Amino acid sequence: MHLAPLELARQHRARTAACLVPKLLKEMGLERRRAEAEIVKVWNHLIDPTITAHAQPAGIRRGTLFVSVDSSVWLDEIVRYRRREILERLQNSFGRDLIARISFRVG
Repeated sequence: MHLAPLELARQHRARTAACLVPKLLKEMGLERRRAEAEIVKVWNHLIDPTITAHAQPAGIRRGTLFVSVDSSVWLDEIVRYRRREILERLQNSFGRDLIARISFRVG
């Protein structure tokens, strides 16, 4: 009986956890989820407290950060005068790949 092919098959299957974990995290999207959670954490320190009292990140999808604003008055204020500043601060901290756009909504 020739066992070389079986031994070779077993040899290729065995991998270390260090080899598997990064691929698994990527497939599950955990690295991206960690970054999203980090955005929420950093938001209150990075953005003007006057703005954070009325607007909070709600989620991120395909490079767009969605932010809930508590009133249409504050939505207008942020979109007209502060949108660019907020987007630039977030992009400087997290990169343009993660946050390409920002969308503010009353909610």
